[in-house]
Amino acid sequence: MAGLNVRFTEEELKALRERAEAEGRSMQSFAHDAVMSALDQHSRLFEEAAEHVLKASEELNRRLA
Repeated sequence: MAGLNVRFTEEELKALRERAEAEGRSMQSFAHDAVMSALDQHSRLFEEAAEHVLKASEELNRRLA
């Protein structure tokens, strides 16, 4: 399985450690889920923006035709 080296400041690492511990999870699983959640959110926002542009383009193209 491929790995990912991510650098954190000491403050960030402390916050990550504390949050994972508060949720009773390992830092690895907490970080994994956070990254996947961010990916899903980013993908959703990108798809919504693309859909908006397509709709706006349809109207513009209709007007120009």
